[in-house]
Amino acid sequence: MGRAFEYRKARKMKRWGHMARTFTKIGKEIEMAVKAAGPDPSSNLRLRLLMQNAKSENMPKENVERAIKRATDKDAADYKEVIYEGYGPHGIAVLVETATDNTNRTVASVRMYFNKYGGTLGTSGSVGFMFEHKCVFKFKPQAGADMEELELEMIDLGVDEFYPEEETVTVYAPYESFGAIQKWIEDKGFELVSGESVRIPTDTKELSDEQRESVNKLIEHLEEDDDVTNVYTTMKEEEGDEEEEE
Repeated sequence: MGRAFEYRKARKMKRWGHMARTFTKIGKEIEMAVKAAGPDPSSNLRLRLLMQNAKSENMPKENVERAIKRATDKDAADYKEVIYEGYGPHGIAVLVETATDNTNRTVASVRMYFNKYGGTLGTSGSVGFMFEHKCVFKFKPQAGADMEELELEMIDLGVDEFYPEEETVTVYAPYESFGAIQKWIEDKGFELVSGESVRIPTDTKELSDEQRESVNKLIEHLEEDDDVTNVYTTMKEEEGDEEEEE
């Protein structure tokens, strides 16, 4: 398996471990998608994908409907996606994705976590270059599909990692290919299971158990913040973390 797949595999449950946070994250993304392109999933590509992501995460249909309704309310919160960058303990680069309706509140909270747990909040671009911005899709091709031909077609779309499994295929590509790949999957009539963006470190740093614990404290407190959607680091994942998700 490639580096992107293994990184994704090791981090997935940590980022999506708590159901309430998962639903909050998807709900905010749905609201932003509706505000950007309207509440009709047939004409809103992003909303259509988020509704599928919600389904794959067992998010109740009524939660999705409430998020769409909230976004159409003239008094609804106006969420923005903001990225914060910095360093955690032991020189570990940390990239924090947020969806917030109050950037002053969010930056104050993020800075507080960094300061309290041995890190330093940096400026925009200070660590972002250490991560590749990728999109990842999982879909179910039609029975009997030629995997080699499928892979060749997707390479033309920009896919650089292709992993066929028993019933599904998982692919990774530069984030710029997001819309083209989603449209291609849908045009082919394949069942789209999920799709999202990820940030994968170009290099990782191995830490001792004690050092790892101090970094994890920062990560855990950042992830518990309601405004934070994802936290990425250059800390090398332990083998046990990957095995746990088999």
